[in-house]
Amino acid sequence: MAGSENRMPRHIVRLLLIFVIGGAVALAARYLFQDKSYGIYGTFRGDAVAELAADEPMYKGSGYCQSCHGEQHSEWSAGIHKVVLCETCHGAAEKHRSAKPAAAAALADLPTHPQIAAERQEHVKLAIPADSVKLCTLCHEKMPGRPAAQKQIEVSSHAGAQQCVVCHNPHSPKIAAAGAEQTGKPGDAAAGRKKAAACAACHGADGVSGNPEWPSLAGQQRGYLAGALLAYKDGTRRDPMMGAQAKGLSEADIGDLAAFYASASCKAAGSKSSAQLASAGKAKAAACANCHGAEGVSHNPAWPSLAGRQEAYLANALKAYQSGARQGPMMAALVKGLSDADIGQLAAYYASLNCK
Repeated sequence: MAGSENRMPRHIVRLLLIFVIGGAVALAARYLFQDKSYGIYGTFRGDAVAELAADEPMYKGSGYCQSCHGEQHSEWSAGIHKVVLCETCHGAAEKHRSAKPAAAAALADLPTHPQIAAERQEHVKLAIPADSVKLCTLCHEKMPGRPAAQKQIEVSSHAGAQQCVVCHNPHSPKIAAAGAEQTGKPGDAAAGRKKAAACAACHGADGVSGNPEWPSLAGQQRGYLAGALLAYKDGTRRDPMMGAQAKGLSEADIGDLAAFYASASCKAAGSKSSAQLASAGKAKAAACANCHGAEGVSHNPAWPSLAGRQEAYLANALKAYQSGARQGPMMAALVKGLSDADIGQLAAYYASLNCK
């Protein structure tokens, strides 16, 4: 009886045995399953430091884009948009699949099966925002509290439904056609009158054309005239007759001619179409007002005034932009969706206005 009183109860023994077995299992599990680098530097895996260091960052900075997009990078870094990083608009560089050279090189050796070709294209495609209005207005929509130095616009009245990139270069968002600084110094109008004798057969002695398909130049914007002549001279604007005439002009000649025609008194050509047609054109011309003025008189010397110009000339010019015969990224984008009826209405409206 005395010996049985000193014996430990069975349930206590079993409980202790469970604790011992549990501890042994825990120690074994720790040895078998715990990462060997745990605890080297603290309460985390030591190898995680090297793994994180080896992992490519999602955002790489605008300098990363320079090797493949040098021209755009140079334009961006020299412009007023340099404070907006490339990845702000184009997305993280890590998601730009061409940022993985090994994978891109492997794809280059694949056969040109349509499905593989599509995969290859996806692999190298840069993300370009489809809705520039939504993106640009994050910074430029007019609202209280924004600094005055940051350009602000009323979205609804600024350009309607047009995308910002129609008029603005996204890498340096000044107006794409604002090239007045490229049109040379103001010339001598008196000297230009003498030189204009060679142009009189088509454009009239005083710059007022008698042919409905040839433009009157009197009262036109000086910067636009100079820019057009320079473009004919260097071949970026093509026309057999004008190209031949402009080829022999010096920059001084171009400046003088532009000064003469800009100072000459214009004469409205008038529209031969119905008032109803011109009225329909007025509604459509709202999309043109930012560049060519609400009444067809431009306030930018690099853009032409359209008020009072020949109806046939205006219609032909719009069709030429549409077909690509006349180059101009901004105009090509704007006229792309115009029907022949739209073009006729716009031409009738502008021809019916008084030139100034």
